[in-house]
Amino acid sequence: MSDQLHEVVVRAAEHTDVEGLVACSRALFAEDAGTRDPNIDVDWPREHGPRRFADGIDDPDRLLLVADRDGEVVGHLTGVLAEASAMKPVRIATLVSMYVQPAHRGEQIGARLVREFTAWAKQKGARSVEVTAYASNTEALRFYERNGFAAKSVTLETAL
Repeated sequence: MSDQLHEVVVRAAEHTDVEGLVACSRALFAEDAGTRDPNIDVDWPREHGPRRFADGIDDPDRLLLVADRDGEVVGHLTGVLAEASAMKPVRIATLVSMYVQPAHRGEQIGARLVREFTAWAKQKGARSVEVTAYASNTEALRFYERNGFAAKSVTLETAL
């Protein structure tokens, strides 16, 4: 088999990718939010993901990307574009979620997903892109910083 057959392709998600998007989202929730935030419903991707992803594929203000290796979704990125408002008179693109399967980390797939997202945001007229990550997820924070993001604000929380 040639190496090209096993190359990971980053592309816009299609409706046939919804199952793979849900699987990646479930893995993200289990690995990240499920270990860092007791208020997160880790079953959300299974219960609501199929419809949310299917709707997002057809929404021009949402971006759903997949990292596809031989027809298998090995990673994803979802993003959304917010319209300008009186308070913030510029369009902002938000990277909502991103996940790359552990076996495929270190292959620059995440960086490729982020580059596609920022290119889409520019094409859509966004003035900036933003992402949130758990403060305890130092690997994610380092990844985003390596890919051009810088801390702008911090959200502090206490349990009641």
